[in-house]
Amino acid sequence: MSSLPVPYKLPVSLSIGSCVIIKGTPILSFINDPQLQVDFHTGMDEDSEIAFHFRVHFGHRMVMNSREFGIWKLEEKSYFVPFEDGEPFELRIYVRHSEYEVKVNGQRIYSFVHRLPPSFVKMMQVCRDIFLTSVCVCN
Repeated sequence: MSSLPVPYKLPVSLSIGSCVIIKGTPILSFINDPQLQVDFHTGMDEDSEIAFHFRVHFGHRMVMNSREFGIWKLEEKSYFVPFEDGEPFELRIYVRHSEYEVKVNGQRIYSFVHRLPPSFVKMMQVCRDIFLTSVCVCN
């Protein structure tokens, strides 16, 4: 199976009902604190506002946030991290009416209330310590 370049950037148009599907595998053992990061940007560059920031510290915690006017807002954390060391994962982010619903391997793990409208999102970036096999945005 071929891999996608990391970091991976993709122009997107999100709306209520959209689903982002990311498939990959951590490239480092959890002992080495690998990470996965997904950002929904409101512009086509990394300095734009971030409507949804999702970072997994494999084996430890997940962090969700947003960045508005260059300032990070209140961080939300979860210590339920159902990724398995060295195993492939499927991350799904559903755009619901009032939140992003996050699922890993079919299991609902978190909901993050919209701070910026999903319609503002113009670009998605996937980065950090993963072997990325596919990214799909379904509208």
